[in-house]
Amino acid sequence: MASITGFGGVFLRADDPIALARWYSEHLGLSNEDGATAFPAPRAHDQVVFAFFDREDVYFPPAQPAMVNLQVDDLDAVLDRLIEEGVEVDPKRETYDFGRFGWVVDPEGNRVELWQPTGE
Repeated sequence: MASITGFGGVFLRADDPIALARWYSEHLGLSNEDGATAFPAPRAHDQVVFAFFDREDVYFPPAQPAMVNLQVDDLDAVLDRLIEEGVEVDPKRETYDFGRFGWVVDPEGNRVELWQPTGE
């Protein structure tokens, strides 16, 4: 039987897709070739989370239809660099047994979650 085998991507609507892609490249290091960023296939033990939130859940802005979660290797260093670059960074940082989290806002107002998995 055919089945889903993994995570395929995240797609965001943008008022200016070219400028937004440039921002993600400049500040988060996501190269954008042919209109998309491709990542290597994850190792077999890695996880990619696909979750659903109630429309009114405030974990990310209710008016925002989706939120991107990007893994980082050093949360504090990435967030500190982004602050220096003038990126809007939420001062809150949270720690759980599965990793640490921080958030930034892109130029179009999308909240982006950064995750440093435990052990990184």
